[in-house]
Amino acid sequence: MTTDFDDEETMALIGHWLDSMVIGLNLCPFAGSVRRRGLLRIVLASSDRTEQCLQELADEAHRLTVADEDATTLFVLPHGFADFDDYLDLLAVGEALLAELGYTGILQLASFHPRYQFDGTGIDELSNWTNRAPLPILHLLREDSVARAVEGHPDPQGIPGRNIQRLEELGLSGVKRLLCSKH
Repeated sequence: MTTDFDDEETMALIGHWLDSMVIGLNLCPFAGSVRRRGLLRIVLASSDRTEQCLQELADEAHRLTVADEDATTLFVLPHGFADFDDYLDLLAVGEALLAELGYTGILQLASFHPRYQFDGTGIDELSNWTNRAPLPILHLLREDSVARAVEGHPDPQGIPGRNIQRLEELGLSGVKRLLCSKH
C-alpha cells in the first residue's frame, strides 16, 4: 500500500481520524488531553522497507524516552503494510526490537490498521473499528504515562465495552459517514 496522498494530506487524514473517531467518540478518553497539550507527535515512516521502518521506530522510541513524560507518538506507515498479516509481523518485530533496546517496562506499542480484526471476530464486526485507522499505525506510548492515566480514570475496564456500544449505536454506515465528513 502506498497512499496517493502527499505528507500534508496524510497528516490531515490522520488528524481527522483522531478528531472524529478517537477523540470525537471518546474511544480513548486520554487522547484529547494529550492532543490539546501538544504532546502527541505524528511521524510518517519514509519507506515501505521493514528495516528502514524499524530504524525510524527505534529513533522515535529514543526521542520519546527523553521527551516530556506524557508525550506519545503515532508512527504512521503510509507506504506498505496494507496486508494485515504483514503489519502484524512488523508489529511483532517492533515489539521485539523495543525489548532488545531495553525499553521493556518503559514503552509499549498499540496497533491500528485499516483492516484491523481482533481474534475471534468477523471482519465486519464493529468492535474491530476501535483499532481501525485510515493507515497502518504503530502507537508508541510511555508505560508510566499510561499507568497514571488509567489510575486517574473512574472505570478503565469499562472502556472497551463502552467503545463497542458507541460504535454499535452509530452502525457501520454512521462510522463511515463520520470518517468521510469534513470539519
